[in-house]
Amino acid sequence: MNINLTLLGQMITFAIFVWFTLKYVWPPITTAMAERNKRIADGLAAAEQGKRDLEIAHHKVLEQLRDAKVQAASLIEQATQRGNHIVEEAKEQARHEGSRLIAVAKSEIEQEVIRAKQELQLQVSELAMAMAQKILQRELDPTKHADLINHMLKEL
Repeated sequence: MNINLTLLGQMITFAIFVWFTLKYVWPPITTAMAERNKRIADGLAAAEQGKRDLEIAHHKVLEQLRDAKVQAASLIEQATQRGNHIVEEAKEQARHEGSRLIAVAKSEIEQEVIRAKQELQLQVSELAMAMAQKILQRELDPTKHADLINHMLKEL
């Protein structure tokens, strides 16, 4: 056996093996590797997109929280203003009611004063009439007349 011939046979066999591998084995392997590379790239892109979406969602949540806080503060301010307005209205109504009650009380007091004056006038006129009757019933003596007037004045 000659080494040259063996070497030549091995080279031919190796060339056929390389050709067979390049023709039939290598394309499916490169296709599978390309598909796997594409899936990995798609997965990484999806992960990046998910990361961006998560950041966007996080920013939206923060913005909505700020808006909700502003809206809550606004509602609290409106409620406070409404409460103050209601208190002021109640105070104003109480003032009007107090003024009305004072006016009614003054009116009643004035009516009582008028009634008291009328009763006093009636009593004074009755006393005057009684004194006149007593004076006329007695003699028309000035000393007795003065004593009677003094006595009536003491009774008043």
